[in-house]
Amino acid sequence: MKSVERHVSDVLELVEPLAPIELDLVRAHGTVLAESVTSTVSLPAFDNSSMDGYAVVAQDVAAASPDLPVELPVVADIAAGDPGAYAIRSGMCARIMTGAPMPAGATAVVPVEWTDGGVARVAVHRPVRTGNAVRRAGEDVEKGTRVLRGGVRIGAAEAAVLAAVGRKAVPVRPRPRVVVLSTGAELVEPGEPIGPGQIWESNSYMLAAAVLDAGCVAYRHGFVADDPATVLGTLDDLLVRADLVITTGGVSMGAYDVVKEALARLGTVRFEKVAMQPGMPQGFGTIGDPATPIITLPGNPVSAFVSFHLFVLPVLRRLRGMPPEPLPTVRARLLAPVPSSPPGRRSFLRATLEYDRSADGPGYAVRPATRQGSHQLSALAEANALLVVPEEVTELAEGDVAEVLRLPGTP
Repeated sequence: MKSVERHVSDVLELVEPLAPIELDLVRAHGTVLAESVTSTVSLPAFDNSSMDGYAVVAQDVAAASPDLPVELPVVADIAAGDPGAYAIRSGMCARIMTGAPMPAGATAVVPVEWTDGGVARVAVHRPVRTGNAVRRAGEDVEKGTRVLRGGVRIGAAEAAVLAAVGRKAVPVRPRPRVVVLSTGAELVEPGEPIGPGQIWESNSYMLAAAVLDAGCVAYRHGFVADDPATVLGTLDDLLVRADLVITTGGVSMGAYDVVKEALARLGTVRFEKVAMQPGMPQGFGTIGDPATPIITLPGNPVSAFVSFHLFVLPVLRRLRGMPPEPLPTVRARLLAPVPSSPPGRRSFLRATLEYDRSADGPGYAVRPATRQGSHQLSALAEANALLVVPEEVTELAEGDVAEVLRLPGTP
């Protein structure tokens, strides 16, 4: 069987980062910057006050004290955004507001709390050092400085920086559009009545939510019946809105595995066994013209969930222009044993990861879920990690230290 690492490498070869588009800052939120941004201005652009007070020559108030305040005439009022040109000389001051430009000749700002708040004349009760409460031009960003590197995700802080340097719009990698499709004659839409042998369909909801969590656009088509022609026709109709197609179900070795039956005819989709549990049957390739990447996942819910996080997430990251990194890994001490794991296959067990309370522990502790069946969704909802049991290991004892993959959202 194929290794997990090899399969990750193969599916990543399906995609390249999406071509950049220009978006305004609001719509660019959550996307990935396609190129580095260099500031064409200095920040601040001019010397300004960081608080309300009085712009002074620091030496004039060097001897000020509550008992012997220094009195100065107020020769100007300067508000934030004032376009005027102001200047003071020794023995004078200007009342100034936060963000207002410093007058020429001033070397410091006395906070209003250190004065009597005078309008025509002011009494200063404390000395200030040169530069007090003054924001110097360029002390945050100098003109020509790179403020954001290409490949960074645009969040609130990044949007603030871009706006501050005057960028209204930026080139970004668009959010990948992902179509999610389930197959199975036994499936029924949630909320509809079910009959004998039927189940409410959950995989497409789970995968669409995972796509959204990954910062992409999800189109949940729902499900189609076990008919190869219907599967191919449905996929053909959906390609117009897809940068990636994910299917779930119909990829094993059974008589009704229609995804495998339908797509194998195209000659562009491969179906293989990966040495893992759950999620051994996998498929990947391209469909349509131009070629659209498709990843076919197993139908068991937990198998589909694990496969998504191992194989689809790196693909989505590459499409977004980000490094296709795997899930973050930590070492953790087992709080319960793993009595058995199949030889030759790497197991990914649902588990709960927590901080290790023992003084000599690795920093984390992990408790495997008691229900590990690939159909058991309740244990999946409680898990925040995947405990990894290597191919050559068939059991783990309580207290052993093992590798653990942290699922997205794990603190």
